[in-house]
Amino acid sequence: MTDRSALDTLLGYGIHPSVQRIAIMDYLLTHRTHPTVDEVYVALNKEIPTLSKTTVYNTLRLFAEHGAALMLTIDEKKICFDGVVKPHAHFMCRRCGRLKDVELPEGAGTLQLDGADFMVEETHVYYKGLCRSCQEQPQA
Repeated sequence: MTDRSALDTLLGYGIHPSVQRIAIMDYLLTHRTHPTVDEVYVALNKEIPTLSKTTVYNTLRLFAEHGAALMLTIDEKKICFDGVVKPHAHFMCRRCGRLKDVELPEGAGTLQLDGADFMVEETHVYYKGLCRSCQEQPQA
C-alpha cells in the first residue's frame, strides 16, 4: 500500500502525519513529475474537497524544510517539488519545460571541503537544453 510508504516517510523525517500530509507525500512519491503546488492541488482536490492551495503550499514547504522533499527552482517562473531526496541532478527542457531526474555518479552529491569553516548541506545540479522529443520537432 502506497499510503504506508508515505506515512513511513513522514514519520522518518519527524513530520506529524495528517490525512492531507499523507496524501500529498503519497502524490510526490508516486508521481515523479516534479509537480507544482497547483498540480498537486488539482490532483488531490477531488479526493479531498476540503484541501486548499494554501495547505498544499505550506505542506510542501514543510516537507522541504524537514528534508522529506526537494524544492526545485530551476525555472524562475515556477517552483516544483520532488519526493526523491537522494542526490541526483535534474534536466529541464527549455522548450516544453519538462523536468527529468538524472542519475549522478556515486559520490557526486557529496563534497569534502578540508579546513573550511562551513558545512555543505545541500547541492543542486541542473542541466538545461532540449529533450529528445523537442529535438525531433521542427522549431516553430
